[in-house]
Amino acid sequence: MGSHRRLAPTGLDRGATAVAGLLSAAAAVLGAVPASAAPLDDTRAAVDRLHREAERATEAYNEADERTDALREQVAAVQENIARRQQSVNSIRDALGSLAGAQYRTGGLDPSVALLLSADPDDYLDKAAALDRIGAHHAGELRRLQGAMRRLAQDRAEAGRTLDRLNKGLRTVAAHKKAVERKLAEARRLLNSLPDAERDAYGRSARSGRADLTGPEHTAPASGRAASAVAAARSAVGKPYVWGANGPSAFDCSGLTQWSYAQAGVALPRTSQAQAGAGQRVSLARARPGDLVAYRDDASHIGMYVGNGQVVHAPYPGAPVRYDPVGMMPVSSVTRP
Repeated sequence: MGSHRRLAPTGLDRGATAVAGLLSAAAAVLGAVPASAAPLDDTRAAVDRLHREAERATEAYNEADERTDALREQVAAVQENIARRQQSVNSIRDALGSLAGAQYRTGGLDPSVALLLSADPDDYLDKAAALDRIGAHHAGELRRLQGAMRRLAQDRAEAGRTLDRLNKGLRTVAAHKKAVERKLAEARRLLNSLPDAERDAYGRSARSGRADLTGPEHTAPASGRAASAVAAARSAVGKPYVWGANGPSAFDCSGLTQWSYAQAGVALPRTSQAQAGAGQRVSLARARPGDLVAYRDDASHIGMYVGNGQVVHAPYPGAPVRYDPVGMMPVSSVTRP
């Protein structure tokens, strides 16, 4: 299943709007094709549409979730700055307190009177010069304190704004996660409503491939990082599809490819669209094991080519990570990380 599992708040809003639109479309499908009355073909078509729409919604969810992760990092960085600013303010205040105490102990007496009463005028003049220097330093420290407090206030205001964006993003992600999960549950319900033979036929149709898509002309063996990623993907075969998961015990489609390459020490983006752009584009005819195969015009689904005309991918809820023909659906791109 396609996914992205965050910088401006407007980006989150756009993601939320996209998800909301997709969920509305899914709801329309459900309203138009009630399981109890629809012909079998219509029920299967409704399941297909729900899976595609949920896949796109998953991408929007994962992108929003990634942005919230980035916002968390921003909040942590600002909080570290606040701690340093506060320490600086405290140090300047301590220094000013010491200076103020020294002036209080030596000041409070008119300088001309102090000179007349002084037993040693030269000593008095030396002390007066020192006090002048202390006064100038005092003024400088006050300016430093004012600047430090101003920067501290700015950091705190920035932290507040970032936290507001983070909380808004978390609410958006949580709300749409629940909504997409409801749609996926409805797709499962529709699928389970099919007779056993029809349900089996639906599963086979997802593996049928397309005659008009040309497979690789030859398959060179995987090596290096690609070989490690292929081995990781193969090891995940049979593990469940879980919406928004990226391993190690469950996966969605881009979660599987991201996790597999992470085992090879390669960091991939979270969404299938971003992964499709994370490397060198090659033709399907020249695909090698380890290449990422993105499907549909919007690259909302992705798998890993493993040779022999097959990909390993996480298809949809209820279908575990498995092997399927590379031409199982329209290929939009092949990328070599």
